[in-house]
Amino acid sequence: MLLLARLDEDGHDPSASAAFALDLAPMDLRTLVADALHDVRALDTTRAVTLTGPGGGKPSTAPAVADEARLRQVVSNLIGNAVTHTPPGTPVRIGVGTAGPYAVLEVADRGPGLTEAERDRVFDRFYRADDSRTRATGGSGLGLAIAQALVTAHGGRITLDTAPGQGCTFRIALPLPEPTGS
Repeated sequence: MLLLARLDEDGHDPSASAAFALDLAPMDLRTLVADALHDVRALDTTRAVTLTGPGGGKPSTAPAVADEARLRQVVSNLIGNAVTHTPPGTPVRIGVGTAGPYAVLEVADRGPGLTEAERDRVFDRFYRADDSRTRATGGSGLGLAIAQALVTAHGGRITLDTAPGQGCTFRIALPLPEPTGS
Protein backbone atom coordinates (compact mmCIF):
# COMPACT_ATOMS: atom_id res chain seq x y z
CA MET A 1 0.00 0.00 0.00
CA LEU A 2 2.90 2.31 0.82
CA LEU A 3 4.33 1.72 -2.68
CA LEU A 4 1.07 2.79 -4.28
CA ALA A 5 0.74 5.82 -2.01
CA ARG A 6 4.23 6.95 -3.01
CA LEU A 7 3.32 6.43 -6.64
CA ASP A 8 0.35 8.76 -6.17
CA GLU A 9 2.67 11.40 -4.71
CA ASP A 10 4.92 11.12 -7.77
CA GLY A 11 2.11 11.71 -10.27
CA HIS A 12 1.38 8.11 -11.36
CA ASP A 13 4.61 7.68 -13.32
CA PRO A 14 6.20 4.49 -11.94
CA SER A 15 9.48 5.09 -13.73
CA ALA A 16 9.88 8.43 -11.94
CA SER A 17 8.79 7.19 -8.53
CA ALA A 18 11.29 6.78 -5.70
CA ALA A 19 8.98 4.02 -4.38
CA PHE A 20 9.61 2.08 -7.57
CA ALA A 21 13.33 2.78 -7.84
CA LEU A 22 14.67 -0.20 -9.71
CA ASP A 23 18.03 -1.94 -9.43
CA LEU A 24 18.33 -2.79 -13.11
CA ALA A 25 20.74 -5.41 -14.37
CA PRO A 26 20.87 -7.84 -17.30
CA MET A 27 19.02 -11.04 -16.49
CA ASP A 28 17.04 -13.86 -18.05
CA LEU A 29 13.41 -14.30 -16.98
CA ARG A 30 14.12 -18.05 -16.81
CA THR A 31 15.80 -17.26 -13.50
CA LEU A 32 12.38 -16.49 -12.05
CA VAL A 33 10.74 -19.58 -13.52
CA ALA A 34 12.60 -22.15 -11.41
CA ASP A 35 11.37 -20.46 -8.24
CA ALA A 36 7.87 -20.09 -9.67
CA LEU A 37 7.69 -23.81 -10.41
CA HIS A 38 8.87 -24.56 -6.89
CA ASP A 39 6.34 -22.11 -5.42
CA VAL A 40 3.41 -23.81 -7.18
CA ARG A 41 4.51 -27.22 -5.94
CA ALA A 42 5.04 -25.92 -2.41
CA LEU A 43 1.65 -24.19 -2.26
CA ASP A 44 -0.30 -27.18 -3.62
CA THR A 45 1.37 -30.54 -4.18
CA THR A 46 -1.71 -31.79 -6.09
CA ARG A 47 -1.25 -29.32 -8.95
CA ALA A 48 0.29 -30.30 -12.23
CA VAL A 49 2.65 -27.53 -13.28
CA THR A 50 4.24 -27.36 -16.70
CA LEU A 51 6.93 -25.21 -18.23
CA THR A 52 6.45 -24.01 -21.80
CA GLY A 53 7.29 -21.14 -24.06
CA PRO A 54 4.86 -18.21 -24.34
CA GLY A 55 1.53 -19.67 -25.46
CA GLY A 56 2.94 -23.20 -25.45
CA GLY A 57 5.85 -24.78 -27.26
CA LYS A 58 9.37 -24.95 -25.92
CA PRO A 59 10.65 -22.54 -23.28
CA SER A 60 13.55 -20.37 -24.35
CA THR A 61 15.77 -17.58 -23.15
CA ALA A 62 14.05 -14.34 -22.23
CA PRO A 63 16.72 -11.66 -21.75
CA ALA A 64 15.76 -8.44 -20.03
CA VAL A 65 17.29 -5.54 -18.17
CA ALA A 66 15.30 -5.70 -14.98
CA ASP A 67 15.15 -5.59 -11.20
CA GLU A 68 15.08 -9.27 -10.33
CA ALA A 69 13.75 -8.75 -6.80
CA ARG A 70 10.83 -6.62 -8.01
CA LEU A 71 9.95 -9.09 -10.75
CA ARG A 72 10.05 -11.94 -8.22
CA GLN A 73 7.44 -10.00 -6.26
CA VAL A 74 5.23 -9.81 -9.37
CA VAL A 75 5.62 -13.49 -10.29
CA SER A 76 5.01 -14.60 -6.69
CA ASN A 77 1.78 -12.62 -6.70
CA LEU A 78 0.64 -14.25 -9.94
CA ILE A 79 1.49 -17.75 -8.68
CA GLY A 80 -0.26 -17.08 -5.37
CA ASN A 81 -3.37 -15.89 -7.20
CA ALA A 82 -3.40 -18.95 -9.48
CA VAL A 83 -3.26 -21.27 -6.47
CA THR A 84 -5.65 -19.29 -4.26
CA HIS A 85 -8.37 -18.56 -6.81
CA THR A 86 -8.64 -21.93 -8.54
CA PRO A 87 -9.83 -25.29 -7.22
CA PRO A 88 -7.19 -27.57 -5.66
CA GLY A 89 -5.38 -29.60 -8.29
CA THR A 90 -6.06 -27.13 -11.11
CA PRO A 91 -3.12 -27.27 -13.54
CA VAL A 92 -0.81 -24.27 -13.88
CA ARG A 93 1.41 -23.45 -16.85
CA ILE A 94 4.42 -21.16 -16.70
CA GLY A 95 5.66 -19.90 -20.04
CA VAL A 96 8.95 -18.15 -20.73
CA GLY A 97 10.67 -16.98 -23.89
CA THR A 98 10.43 -14.17 -26.41
CA ALA A 99 7.63 -12.90 -28.59
CA GLY A 100 8.58 -10.23 -31.10
CA PRO A 101 10.60 -7.52 -29.36
CA TYR A 102 9.65 -8.73 -25.85
CA ALA A 103 10.91 -11.08 -23.17
CA VAL A 104 7.78 -12.83 -21.94
CA LEU A 105 6.80 -14.66 -18.78
CA GLU A 106 3.29 -16.12 -18.45
CA VAL A 107 1.38 -17.67 -15.58
CA ALA A 108 -1.69 -19.54 -16.79
CA ASP A 109 -4.28 -21.64 -15.01
CA ARG A 110 -7.28 -23.70 -16.06
CA GLY A 111 -9.52 -22.29 -13.35
CA PRO A 112 -12.96 -20.70 -13.62
CA GLY A 113 -11.70 -17.59 -15.43
CA LEU A 114 -13.23 -14.12 -15.21
CA THR A 115 -15.96 -12.22 -17.00
CA GLU A 116 -15.10 -9.34 -19.31
CA ALA A 117 -16.22 -6.84 -16.65
CA GLU A 118 -14.01 -8.51 -14.03
CA ARG A 119 -11.07 -8.64 -16.45
CA ASP A 120 -11.42 -4.92 -17.14
CA ARG A 121 -11.08 -4.12 -13.43
CA VAL A 122 -8.62 -6.74 -12.23
CA PHE A 123 -5.68 -4.28 -12.11
CA ASP A 124 -7.71 -1.62 -10.24
CA ARG A 125 -6.68 -0.91 -6.68
CA PHE A 126 -8.80 -2.67 -4.05
CA TYR A 127 -10.78 -4.58 -6.68
CA ARG A 128 -11.62 -8.19 -5.86
CA ALA A 129 -13.59 -10.26 -8.36
CA ASP A 130 -15.44 -12.05 -5.56
CA ASP A 131 -16.60 -9.66 -2.83
CA SER A 132 -17.59 -12.61 -0.65
CA ARG A 133 -13.96 -13.54 -0.19
CA THR A 134 -12.44 -12.63 3.09
CA ARG A 135 -9.18 -10.75 3.13
CA ALA A 136 -7.49 -13.99 4.20
CA THR A 137 -8.54 -15.80 1.01
CA GLY A 138 -9.24 -12.91 -1.34
CA GLY A 139 -6.47 -10.53 -0.41
CA SER A 140 -6.69 -6.75 -0.22
CA GLY A 141 -7.15 -6.18 -3.94
CA LEU A 142 -3.75 -4.50 -4.22
CA GLY A 143 -1.51 -7.28 -5.51
CA LEU A 144 -2.29 -6.91 -9.20
CA ALA A 145 -2.26 -3.10 -9.00
CA ILE A 146 1.24 -3.31 -7.54
CA ALA A 147 2.26 -5.91 -10.13
CA GLN A 148 1.07 -3.64 -12.94
CA ALA A 149 2.93 -0.64 -11.49
CA LEU A 150 6.16 -2.64 -11.15
CA VAL A 151 5.98 -4.04 -14.68
CA THR A 152 5.17 -0.57 -16.06
CA ALA A 153 8.18 0.82 -14.18
CA HIS A 154 10.28 -1.63 -16.20
CA GLY A 155 8.89 -0.18 -19.43
CA GLY A 156 6.80 -3.31 -19.93
CA ARG A 157 3.19 -4.33 -19.71
CA ILE A 158 1.13 -6.98 -17.96
CA THR A 159 -2.01 -8.30 -19.58
CA LEU A 160 -4.71 -10.82 -18.80
CA ASP A 161 -6.39 -13.20 -21.22
CA THR A 162 -9.46 -14.81 -19.65
CA ALA A 163 -13.06 -15.85 -20.14
CA PRO A 164 -15.53 -17.72 -17.93
CA GLY A 165 -14.58 -21.39 -17.86
CA GLN A 166 -11.32 -20.72 -19.74
CA GLY A 167 -8.93 -19.94 -16.89
CA CYS A 168 -6.58 -16.96 -16.71
CA THR A 169 -3.31 -16.23 -18.47
CA PHE A 170 -1.30 -13.32 -17.10
CA ARG A 171 1.47 -12.22 -19.46
CA ILE A 172 4.41 -10.01 -18.52
CA ALA A 173 6.16 -8.52 -21.56
CA LEU A 174 9.39 -6.57 -21.10
CA PRO A 175 11.38 -4.94 -23.90
CA LEU A 176 14.34 -6.99 -25.06
CA PRO A 177 17.68 -5.35 -24.29
CA GLU A 178 19.17 -3.16 -26.98
CA PRO A 179 21.91 -4.99 -28.87
CA THR A 180 25.36 -3.87 -27.85
CA GLY A 181 27.82 -2.95 -30.57
CA SER A 182 31.49 -3.66 -30.50
